[in-house]
Amino acid sequence: MVTIFFDLDGTLTDPKPGITRSIQYALERLGVSVPSEDELTWCIGPPLLASLRKLTGTDELADRALLLYRERFSDIGLFENEAYSGIADTLSSLAATRQRMFVATSKPAVYATRIVDHFGLKPYFERVFGSELDGTRVDKRDLLRYALDETKVDANNAIMIGDRSHDVVGARTNGMTAIGVLYGYGSEAELRDAGAHHICAAHPDLLGHCIT
Repeated sequence: MVTIFFDLDGTLTDPKPGITRSIQYALERLGVSVPSEDELTWCIGPPLLASLRKLTGTDELADRALLLYRERFSDIGLFENEAYSGIADTLSSLAATRQRMFVATSKPAVYATRIVDHFGLKPYFERVFGSELDGTRVDKRDLLRYALDETKVDANNAIMIGDRSHDVVGARTNGMTAIGVLYGYGSEAELRDAGAHHICAAHPDLLGHCIT
């Protein structure tokens, strides 16, 4: 039996409107060029502060942008989001096998926990692991190391499921099996180049890799 860790954004839910609009809000108030929502999809998944640095050009502006982002996201953007169609059925099938399941996301845990609860997914997971607002454990490698220690799980019997390269890198760095999904925001090339052990086009396909 394996233990399964799921990414949140782009794996359990589609957060595009909330994330991209909150970034637009921050950039607009800083007087920085504001890309379209579609042009900001590359920001979904990786640690946000690093993406804001690329968008604003300086550490100082990125720090200010993050505060403005949270100003909108914590009240509005958080729920401009939707669970992927049928994801609860896939989670229910996995839960029926009594495998342990957790969420592991670079998003601050204070937000991630509310999102998981809002979409009725909380019963499937023992715990939601996320970063701290000060940036602690925003790197997926650090987050998964912490999660494995906290759960006393052997990495050799653990799976990380996510849609971006940092999910795969985090898993492989910690000796976990990395499964990439293509219905989120990462490409097949991105996931394969990062070293994904398996690639799934749709979330029901995960059952074949996670049920032993």
